[in-house]
Amino acid sequence: MTLRSSLLFAPLLAGAHFAQVASAQAEVPNVVTDMAPIQSLVMQVMGDLGTPDVLMPQGASPHGYSLRPSEAKAVQDADVVFWTGPQIEPWLEDLIDEIGKNTRSVPLTEVEGATLLEVREGATFERHAHDHDEDAHDDHDDHDDHDDHDDHDEYDDHDHEDAHEDHDDHDHDAHEEHADDDHDHDDHDDADGHAWLDPMNAHVWLGAIAEELAVLDAENAATYRANAASAQEALDAQIAEIQAELAPLADMKFIVFHDAYQYFENRFGLSAAGSISIGDASAPSPARIREIQGKVKEIDVDCVFAEPQFNAGLVKTVLDGTDARSEVIDPLGVTLTPGADFYAALMDEVANSFKACAGE
Repeated sequence: MTLRSSLLFAPLLAGAHFAQVASAQAEVPNVVTDMAPIQSLVMQVMGDLGTPDVLMPQGASPHGYSLRPSEAKAVQDADVVFWTGPQIEPWLEDLIDEIGKNTRSVPLTEVEGATLLEVREGATFERHAHDHDEDAHDDHDDHDDHDDHDDHDEYDDHDHEDAHEDHDDHDHDAHEEHADDDHDHDDHDDADGHAWLDPMNAHVWLGAIAEELAVLDAENAATYRANAASAQEALDAQIAEIQAELAPLADMKFIVFHDAYQYFENRFGLSAAGSISIGDASAPSPARIREIQGKVKEIDVDCVFAEPQFNAGLVKTVLDGTDARSEVIDPLGVTLTPGADFYAALMDEVANSFKACAGE
């Protein structure tokens, strides 16, 4: 080709290059996530290639959430939906099955290598021996095995506080009658759905997310995997730091508002003495509250955790007549800024809540 012809074809070649770049960009999957913690993990894997949408508004409880039409449309149009799992979001499983005909569904609790714990039964829990701790350290040492692998108004959590107050007017005899079966409201094959609060699960999920995206977008597979590996390395360092910070708190006695923190406790050697509400944070029966009040006095708990989404009056009732403190803990990070850094900030915030409970 002569110099003159090269000059003539240069604009065409440049145009062809632009078309290839645009084509590569167009192939980046349309990704939807269920809530901010999962969105954060996917953002870390996607990096500059794209931004995943999130279905639930900041701070919305995943228990029984009702999607708006625009959110349902996002599921319908998605190439892939990364969501926590049917243990806590059975409504999303049903929706994807119904309308996401061409949508790839990835429930993260079902990813190989993820830890899934059974629902704890009753209002009070026996302190466990943390048999899993030794395995947890082994898992942590083997992280390299995983490396290959706004359209919303401010959310008011569906007026949960009002819902609790209204619920108190209902006949509680039925609740007392079924107190031993409370956990059945929040299980899917008797599993606890709050699995995002184990950062080792997040480590596994980062690798799985990268592999799913690599299948859908082979052009950028290396980028997804490299981003996931980098995020896993940073998460490993954070896990080690939190382990060191919380190790002195192993004997701390505390009650949680609802049983959402088992994964975090199990990972870092903590153990709640009980929960005011069951795992789905529905209103507890008077019998359950009396049982918790007795436990607080019996073992002289250090603190009782409240949550920003739910009725603080129940915590005051439990604390009445005791010297225990009230601290706030939030499994959803309602005050945190959504984005790639959200998950790390959430883990730090939950850890800091436990340190506050210990008076640090």
